[in-house]
Amino acid sequence: MASVMGFRVSPVSVISSLRMTSFRIRAQSLDSGSSTVLSSESDSVEAVNGASVVVGSHQNGVLIKEERRVGLLHGGVEEKKCEEGLAPLWDDGYGVRTVEDYFVAAKDMCKFDGGPPRWFCPVECGSPSKDSPTLLFLPGMDGTGFGLSLHHQALGKYVCVFDFLAFEVRCLHIPVHDQTPFEGLVKLVEEAVKLEHALAPNKPIYLVGDSFGGCLALAVAARNPTVDLVLILANPATSFGRSQLQPLFPILEALPNELHVTVPFLLSFVMGDPMKMASVNIGNRLPLIKKIEQLSYNLTALLPCLPDMANIIPRDTLLWKVKLLKSAAAYANSRLHAVKAEVLVLASGKDNMLPSVNEAKRLAGLLQNCKVRNFKDNGHTLLLEDGIGLLTIIKGTCMYRRSSRHDFVKDFIPPSMTEFRYAMDQVVGLFRSVTGSVFFSTLDDGTIVKGLSGVPDEGPVLYVGYHMLLGLELISLTDEFLSQKGIALRGIAHPELFTAKIENFSSEFSVFDWVKIFGGVPVSASNLFKLLSTKSHVLLYPGGAREALHFKGEEYKLIWPDHPEFVRMAARFGATIVPFGAVGEDDIAELALDYNDLMKIPLVNDYIRNMSRDSIKFRDEISGEVANQNITFPVLLPKIPGRFYYLFGKPIRTKGMEKMLKDREIASQLYLQIKSEVERNIDYLIKKREEDPYRNFIDRKVYQTFNPPETDSTPAFKP
Repeated sequence: MASVMGFRVSPVSVISSLRMTSFRIRAQSLDSGSSTVLSSESDSVEAVNGASVVVGSHQNGVLIKEERRVGLLHGGVEEKKCEEGLAPLWDDGYGVRTVEDYFVAAKDMCKFDGGPPRWFCPVECGSPSKDSPTLLFLPGMDGTGFGLSLHHQALGKYVCVFDFLAFEVRCLHIPVHDQTPFEGLVKLVEEAVKLEHALAPNKPIYLVGDSFGGCLALAVAARNPTVDLVLILANPATSFGRSQLQPLFPILEALPNELHVTVPFLLSFVMGDPMKMASVNIGNRLPLIKKIEQLSYNLTALLPCLPDMANIIPRDTLLWKVKLLKSAAAYANSRLHAVKAEVLVLASGKDNMLPSVNEAKRLAGLLQNCKVRNFKDNGHTLLLEDGIGLLTIIKGTCMYRRSSRHDFVKDFIPPSMTEFRYAMDQVVGLFRSVTGSVFFSTLDDGTIVKGLSGVPDEGPVLYVGYHMLLGLELISLTDEFLSQKGIALRGIAHPELFTAKIENFSSEFSVFDWVKIFGGVPVSASNLFKLLSTKSHVLLYPGGAREALHFKGEEYKLIWPDHPEFVRMAARFGATIVPFGAVGEDDIAELALDYNDLMKIPLVNDYIRNMSRDSIKFRDEISGEVANQNITFPVLLPKIPGRFYYLFGKPIRTKGMEKMLKDREIASQLYLQIKSEVERNIDYLIKKREEDPYRNFIDRKVYQTFNPPETDSTPAFKP
């Protein structure tokens, strides 16, 4: 078998005020698994049909391999793995790279660009890992392969807990003047896919197709229905025949060469949103004035780069790419029925080049296993604009896996700092501000203190508590544990949140996706077993959906099963059980219409019955009232907000209580003790909140006006 080698291109570095692209190259033989780190400062980088890459310099007509900076790259990456790991709130590098870096790298690569299409592996994505799935990036019209540059660091992040990289990333580079026909490109990608599949038949292969690359990915998937492929299509060009720019394409052929330099420049505005591109590295928490200053600076740096599109896509290349797009769209559309792969379509609402939102709906109806996520504020170059990172999208749609099936425990990647800040600021920021949550915990001697110092740091820990109305307490719980303890809570959630029914509810990237990113797991005995066996911090609500969607008069009433469901499982792993209570739902809303009221309304009751008929039932009648599936979302009347309060009781350690595994009576006694402790915590909070001078939202805001939260958190009652 011919040796296939991938080479890695380093990030663009800044030396003083001069930007220069430095190349470091890893050549890896997939036959033997050995690798060598080479330098691209050598004289030549050549490839034949993408089958092999030879890096070296010519001396007397003989190709000599060079090995430079071996210690710099290899040693640095390996040491970083061992030291850094991947704890919650890890640095995914989003915002470090900008679109300006993309233009610099693309321009430099196109200077002496020749030869056939070939693969390269960005150094930022780390060294190969045997357990990581391979991700092949298929570029859009530019063909450079740098379209994922903003996401390289996150996609190749090392996960220390399970000893693997998120992905082994390889990018397809199509030289500027290359005119390989579409079927030739399909065969090139297909060869790479078949080789990867032969080397690791039990691992999925990811094809990320951007625009034109989307057609390429669909074509390869159609020709290889037996290979486990996962397709991520960003504004796929399968809708090219309905492009808004179709009337302008004939003009391109008649346009004089002298005027062509303006075409790529204008196309850069049509294809992407410069404002979104310039906002990539602007933090959400910066003051408004700072944001405006940074945006102004970024735009000033970005706009001079746009004319470089004329070098990346010269006239002959542009005309060829238009023809290539036509054949690619026709080829892919004629074979959609043969695509068996798992597909995720990312569609931009402000795509001025393609009708991407409508195309996403069309593809979802034609493909057998297709999800859609719409991003209403983004343009055609979705992956180069400010927004949600690609790894975040893959995680939120439960499409990250390292085997034939997604495992909610083994395939979990903790939330990064970027994900945490985005979710807490832009998704639930207003809610966090309004509820002003305050936390208390209990030390081993029974003393109640403010904060989470009484909560164990080491797992496994099982947090068992009351599910407030609509589960509203989850937001502050997640925030507090991550920001104060660095702990990602693994919440046991209703399985409906992970079904196609939720997919049909909304195609936007919604709060349901964020639940999965922050560790939500569908309820099952096997998932609880796996979580406790990996020493996780697990959040469990025995009352489940019935408690969260309770009826009138059931505020703060525990609706738990009649028999212990979790105690013996906790004892099996020696887990610490922490009972907790939460109050505040009656301070933000009043339950106007519950299930019983809504079932008296014609048409509404039929809708509820239809929804309940298809719901997943995972508890039987012997579980008691908690198994009642006659539930629905209630109608609420908002109030002037009060405050959320949480109290974590004294930890109950089950280590050494193995008798519980065989004696149901002992398990039942501990179960009742935990339930009683939760009720006691709730009663304590309801009573003590009356002593809080800042329980009311208005009082809190007045206090915060004179005492900024960054320096002084709003006080509460004294425990």
